This record gives sequence, structure tokens and C-alpha cells, in this order.
Amino acid sequence: MSLATYIGSNVELPINDESDDLVTIGSCFSDERHRLNIKKYQFTTLYVYEISSNWGIEISKYVNKRIRAESKEKLIALCEIMDSYLEEGDFFELYSCWVGEETEKREGELTLNINGFDIDHIEMPEKTLVRIEK
Repeated sequence: MSLATYIGSNVELPINDESDDLVTIGSCFSDERHRLNIKKYQFTTLYVYEISSNWGIEISKYVNKRIRAESKEKLIALCEIMDSYLEEGDFFELYSCWVGEETEKREGELTLNINGFDIDHIEMPEKTLVRIEK
């Protein structure tokens, strides 16, 4: 199984599967069915994408230090990408889960400001819906 991270946005985003960047917007582990389930069961947004990053974003005391550090870097990079697409007052949603668990009940919710959070004080385990506002 693979940990996938999905984002939901009311702004259409370009797909970039070919990049060597830390975070790209495009398919990695999921297929269209998984993204439709995320949209139906977790998100409130019009568009749904997977973040292609070789592994999902999970910031939790239950993951090893390397994964947690990489996840923090990915979250910061994703916020930088999304900051250029969102207008003031817009938001995007973020959700990580094991592929195939998109319809399961979420275990938590979190709201962050896109430029105003302390990455070292965030707990973002899998199955947490994160709303990131601009």
C-alpha cells in the first residue's frame, strides 16, 4: 500500500507529472476512482488532484524523523506553489490516506493560514483534513 496525498481546490491547477521538484501536481499512486472518492467523501472543492511526491505528507510523532522532516519540506513547498494560484480569501484542502481508504471516516481536522503557521508545531497524521487559507 502507498500513502497518497490529495489536494482540493476551487482553482484549476496545471498537471505537472514530469517534474523532479519536491512536490508536483499529478498522479503518483491514485487513479481517477480514488480522486472521485476523495472529492465525494472528504473535500468541499471543485477540483481534486494528487500530490506526486514519492510518498504522502504525514507530520506525526508516529512516523520516523526522516519521513516527518520530508513531509514538513513538502508542506512548505506545496504552500508556496498554492500561494501563487490562490486569491486572498481562497483556500485549498489537503488529505493524506492509504490508497483505497479514501472513503473511510476522517480522524481529524486542522485549519492553517498559508503563510502563518509554525511547521514545527503541526501534527498532521493521515486521515486529517487540512484546510489551508490565504
